[in-house]
Amino acid sequence: MTTRDWTVEDHLAGKPAEAVALYHRFAELVGHCGPFSLAVSKSCVTFKGSRRGFAGARPTRNGLRGYLDLQRRVDDPRFGSVAPYTKRLFVHQVSVSAMSELDDEFAGWIAEAYEVGEGAHLLTP
Repeated sequence: MTTRDWTVEDHLAGKPAEAVALYHRFAELVGHCGPFSLAVSKSCVTFKGSRRGFAGARPTRNGLRGYLDLQRRVDDPRFGSVAPYTKRLFVHQVSVSAMSELDDEFAGWIAEAYEVGEGAHLLTP
């Protein structure tokens, strides 16, 4: 059995226009932080900094699901769950269904996650 490589287009195919727009907005917010690369798998599109992956997203029938790796716990309805990943990182499971949820506050969390991708969590005592 052979496995095929997944692409961003595979994740977008057949999804509602609003979900696709949410994915593109998420990616745009990441892009405002600086250079990144993508690692695409069947389950998610992972956004990677120079040190590690820091965020992931995939459009669904109901919106956008994904995660952000942050150095602190953030309590917000957009995060379905928050779990420790390491001593210094918390994985925040994201679920959004409206463009208004990807606001300036959310952009700030993406910027924090981007810093994790650049290794900020390694500098914190």
